[in-house]
Amino acid sequence: MSEPRAEPDNALARELLSRIEARSARIGVIGLGYVGLPLALALCRAGFPVIGFDIDERRVALLNGGESGIRHIESDAIRIALAENRFEATADFTRLGEADAVLICVPTPLTRQREPDLTFVERASRQIAQTLRPGQLVVLESTTWPGTTLEIVKPILQAGGERSGESFFLAFSPEREDPGNPHFATGNIPKIVGGDGEAALRLADALYGATVTATVPVSSPSVAEAVKLTENIFRSVNIALVNELKMVYGAMGIDVWDVIAAAATKPFGFMPFQPGPGLGGHCIPIDPFYLAWKAREFDAPTRFIELAGEINTAMPRHVVDRLAEALDRRFQRGLNGARILVLGVAYKPNVEDTRESASFRLIELLQDRGAVTEYHDPHVPEIPRTREHAQLAGSRSVALTPDTIAGFDAVLVATDHDDVDYGLIARHMRLGVDTRNVFARTGADQSRVVKA
Repeated sequence: MSEPRAEPDNALARELLSRIEARSARIGVIGLGYVGLPLALALCRAGFPVIGFDIDERRVALLNGGESGIRHIESDAIRIALAENRFEATADFTRLGEADAVLICVPTPLTRQREPDLTFVERASRQIAQTLRPGQLVVLESTTWPGTTLEIVKPILQAGGERSGESFFLAFSPEREDPGNPHFATGNIPKIVGGDGEAALRLADALYGATVTATVPVSSPSVAEAVKLTENIFRSVNIALVNELKMVYGAMGIDVWDVIAAAATKPFGFMPFQPGPGLGGHCIPIDPFYLAWKAREFDAPTRFIELAGEINTAMPRHVVDRLAEALDRRFQRGLNGARILVLGVAYKPNVEDTRESASFRLIELLQDRGAVTEYHDPHVPEIPRTREHAQLAGSRSVALTPDTIAGFDAVLVATDHDDVDYGLIARHMRLGVDTRNVFARTGADQSRVVKA
C-alpha cells in the first residue's frame, strides 16, 4: 500500500474512509467479466461485502449458483464468497444506491470506423446517476482516452445536482488484468489511482490499498488514464517491431526467434517480445486507437503508434501469403480448395477468450481465397457470435487424431495453448505453418515446417 495520506477535510469522505478501513463499506462492481469478476473476488477476500452488477441475467444466475463461467477463475472462490455472504450478483441496477463505492468495469470497444465507443461507460454512468447519493465513491476502471472520467463520466453524474469532491467522489483506476497468467492476478498487481480531488484520491487509494499489494497514486484521473494507454501502446509498438523484423529476417533466411532468444541473454537494455499472426484481446489492438483519436483534438501526430497498428494489422495477410507460398512450393497447388486446420482461435494461450482474435481474420482470409478451413481449440469448443465475424459463429472445434491431422493439406498454428499435443501434430501433418515457434520447441522435423 502507498504511504498514509492525510485525513480528508470533507465529512462525507471521512465517514466513507472510516467504513473502508473497517471493511464495512459495501462495494458495487458493474460488469462481471474478465475484469470485474476477479476484482469483485479480490474485494471479497479483503473482507468487503460486494454486489456484482451485470446486464446478462444468465450470467447473474450462473454466478449466484457458484460457477464462474471463466476458465481461469476458480468457481470455488465464488462459492466461498457466497457462503460467507460477501458476494451476490444481480441484474437490478436500481440497487446501485446500496453500494458505498461503485466500480465500473465495462467494455470500451471501437466502432466500425475505429473510433472509441463509450456506450457502455455512458450507460453505466447514467445508471449510477439515477441512484447516486451523498457519500458515494465512483471509480472508472475501463480503459479509455485521457479525459474520459472528467469530461464524460463526471457531467453525467453531476446532472442530478450532486457535486464531485463535495457530495460524491470520483476516481479512475485502470484494470491491469492478464487472463491466464499464473504469476499475476488482481491481488498482486499494483493499482494506479487518480482522483478528482484529494478526497477522492484518498478514498480510492484506501479502498484499493486494502485489496491489492500496492497502490500507485497519481496526480489526476487523466494521468491514470494515460498510464494504461502507455502500457499497452508500449506492447503494441514493440510487437510491431518484432513482427517487422520477422519479415525482414525471414527474407534473409534468418530465424527471428533464434535472434530474439540470443538477444534476450543481454542483462540490460533489451526486453524480448515475440512475433505472431496479429494482435488479439481487448487491450493491445484497441487502446492505441483511443490515444490516436484523442490526439487529433490537439493536432498532435501519432505516427509511431499508427505505424505500429498498420504493421500488426497486416500480419494475418502476411501469414496467409506465406501459407500459400508453402503450398505452391511443396505441393504445386494454391489455396483454392486446400484443407487448412487452424490451431487455436482464442486470442492468447490457455484462455477461452476470443475477443479481437487474429485467428478469425486468418480464417476469413483463407476462406476468401477458396480454402476449406476447420479449427481445433481445447478451450473454445464453439466459436461465439461476434459483431465483426458473425459468419464464423457456430463453427465447432474438431478432434485431433492422426487421421484428422493427415487429412489436412496444412496445419496453421495461430495460438499456442499448452494442452495441445504438438508432437502428435508434427508426426502426422503434411505441412505446418508456425506463427508461434512451437514446433522448434518440440523438436519436430523442421523440413515440414514453415515459420510465418
